Amino acid sequence: MKPEETVDFHIRWTWSKISRLYNTEAARHGGSMSIGYILLNIDKEGTPSTKLGPKMGMEARSLTRSLKLMEENGLIKRQPDPLDKRMARVFLTEEGQRMREVSKNVVIRFNERMRETISESELNTLFATLQKINKVIELNNIFQIISHEKNN
Repeated sequence: MKPEETVDFHIRWTWSKISRLYNTEAARHGGSMSIGYILLNIDKEGTPSTKLGPKMGMEARSLTRSLKLMEENGLIKRQPDPLDKRMARVFLTEEGQRMREVSKNVVIRFNERMRETISESELNTLFATLQKINKVIELNNIFQIISHEKNN
């Protein structure tokens, strides 16, 4: 099977281009795509740091490194939760709010451009297909099934 005949090739190829596009734009403003994504997921009333990873699908180690860098660069500040002192909430600083707006505008421009080019029905088909792929991945351990089928 040729790479371009596989489902994952097209997903990975497209995501790589989107990621490069976002990272190039973010670098012009002194950031990265992952930092922009984190900024977009921090609520105005602060977000518990333990909720950010699951909310974005990031692993704790990567998130911890990114949050530390963002704090060092003055984009966020951490404060103890007023109700649960064991938990820290992440807040945007003024600079973080400014960078969040930049990130938001980049995402909006990208999506507007896609919607100018791709019809609503094509986008709905894409979304439905990606949801099906995610469901298959979540509900099945694909590689265990393949191993089981080979052994029988």
